[in-house]
Formats: sequence, C-alpha cells, structure tokens
Amino acid sequence: MGTRIGYAVGAFDLFHVGHLNLLRHAKQHCDILIAGVVSDEMLRQVKGIEPVIPTAERAEIVRHISFVDDVYVETTPSKMDSWRDVQFTHFFKGDDWRGTEKGLRLEREFAEVGVEVVYFPYTAHTSSSSLRRALDAITAGATPVAAAGH
Repeated sequence: MGTRIGYAVGAFDLFHVGHLNLLRHAKQHCDILIAGVVSDEMLRQVKGIEPVIPTAERAEIVRHISFVDDVYVETTPSKMDSWRDVQFTHFFKGDDWRGTEKGLRLEREFAEVGVEVVYFPYTAHTSSSSLRRALDAITAGATPVAAAGH
C-alpha cells in the first residue's frame, strides 16, 4: 500500500472545535494531510456567504495546526480540480454529507480516479453557521458604542 494522502476541505472561517475534530480525525487516517481552504471568492460564489477571516489568514491558521502537513487554497468549485492539483488518495468530509446528492456525486466522481471518500461525525453542536447566527444576534442587540468596541 502506498502513501495515503488525505484531503480535508472547508472554509475554516471562525475556526472552531468542529474544524479541529475534522482535521484531527483525518490525520489519523492518512500519512500526509493536506487541508483545503476554500477561497473568499468561492465562499461568495458557492455558499453566498461573506467570510469573516480573509483567505490568506484562514490558510495561515490552518497551516499551523500540528496535524496539517500542507494547505491548498481552492479557487474553483470543482473538487476534481483540487484532486488534479493535489493528487490525494482519500477525501475527508463531515457525515452531514453522507447520502446527500452532493455527497453521492462526489463519491461517484472520486471513485473514477480511485479516491476513497471517508466520512467523520459532524460536530453538530458547533458550526460556523451557528457562530454567525450568534454573532449576528450579539451585534443586533449591541448599542452603537458597544458595537464599535468602545
């Protein structure tokens, strides 16, 4: 068996324990772990969200996680483009994708090039979406002076 090159992709915006869990679990299942960081442009285009932390800073944060061996910034929506550039053998994703249309399509595409898709438990109690909602609620309830950091 050759070197297992793992790829775990995410926005990694508002970095939280769910992100850490994904990367930790991924490293336990491969020899080399490449973390894919979705660029600001792709987040806007694909998810319709404005990142809080810019791409370069998110990549720098992820690069310094001890179990990440390298970082790849995704600039196209195609995971096959990422595969062509990185040549990973295993793709890691949260199990919230398992059985979904997107997940099944990904499994079919990767099966054609010999990439195994591995799902890990999704950290349901913490997500970037829930953190965004909490920040929005805090900001909405803040006075202009408090919101400005005074």
